[in-house]
Amino acid sequence: MSGSMSTPLSAQPYRDRKRYAWLLSLLVPCTVAVGPALMMATGNPLALWVPVVFFYGVAPMLDWWLGEDLSNPPESAVPTLEADRYYRWITYLLVPVLWSAFVFSAWFVVRHDLPVHGVVAMVLITGSVGGFCINLGHELGHKNTGLERWLAKIILAPTGYGHFFIEHNRGHHRDVATPADPASSRMGESIYAFLLREMPGAFVRAWRLESDRLRRDRLPRWSLRNEIVQPALITVLLWTALALWLGAQILPFLLVASFWANFQLTSANYIEHYGLLRAERAPGKYEVCQPHHSWNSNHVFSNWALFHLQRHSDHHAHPLRRYQSLRHFDNLPRLPSGYFGMFTIAYIPPLWRRVMDERLLKVVGRDAARINLDPRQREALVRRYQLRDDVPAARSQAA
Repeated sequence: MSGSMSTPLSAQPYRDRKRYAWLLSLLVPCTVAVGPALMMATGNPLALWVPVVFFYGVAPMLDWWLGEDLSNPPESAVPTLEADRYYRWITYLLVPVLWSAFVFSAWFVVRHDLPVHGVVAMVLITGSVGGFCINLGHELGHKNTGLERWLAKIILAPTGYGHFFIEHNRGHHRDVATPADPASSRMGESIYAFLLREMPGAFVRAWRLESDRLRRDRLPRWSLRNEIVQPALITVLLWTALALWLGAQILPFLLVASFWANFQLTSANYIEHYGLLRAERAPGKYEVCQPHHSWNSNHVFSNWALFHLQRHSDHHAHPLRRYQSLRHFDNLPRLPSGYFGMFTIAYIPPLWRRVMDERLLKVVGRDAARINLDPRQREALVRRYQLRDDVPAARSQAA
């Protein structure tokens, strides 16, 4: 990795070879319209499954085929790279693209006679749109400009997940890779058990954090200054407008599609920190988050489509870095595939355990003290994997 020393005058200025690849972050979400467009052209509702097959089948194959990108920008080029507004305009333009895709999906479901499998396909398609919304909200919400922070709230609103703006930035980043974090999955915990802990836990933590902030600022909890209420009002306005336009029958579809969208965030959280644990220096006090406390992936296609979300190790260690300058580090916990492929693996718990458990144990040296273990399964996991365990069972991690 390049240091901070100035480059020689004879050296060529840094050129980002991925500069135009980031346009995929605009184009990939547009593929959600391919299925409906094909159905309208052919009359065959099976065409609605084309984007579903793309996300869960073709995208993982593209990651496998294109491989990994381990390149980093030199640190001397990062200030200029981050100041280049081209990269910001891509994120700005994606906001209306995703809102249009969400509204289009709602219109399409109501205005076309679909078989049950067609409705299921549209739930998955619309949920993919919502997943891209949350990913964009993640990128924008970390930034310190007023415009980007408001765009984050706006893009989180379609699926009713505006509390993520508070929960992720002020909760997850503080507690990540500790037993206290509802958004960090534990070894032995299936994604479905994690779902029951993560979704309600995230909302409760977000509300508590925002309530504490408002109390310190001597502001009422229920007001327009509440940054959970703000995106929630946008959600209510959008869904009300859609119900008035398309009829109340759109509301069940919006609820189910939004759940699937928000489950995409749960899926990402599940794979990003599975079993990794920061060392506890004192009761309730943990070491500073380091790159090795996140699972990393450098697979090309999914990184281009998701604003480098998969370079999660650098993101957690340096959360203000913009997507175009996030780095690869050697000797980090690494996923065997990009997120599109890892999601499918996570949905099949026995397959997930087969792929990830030994990989985790190799990272931590089979030391139970370095693993965020599911407390309900701690003793069974220690026995099954013959873990080194110097911590008495009575002091095992709190649920």
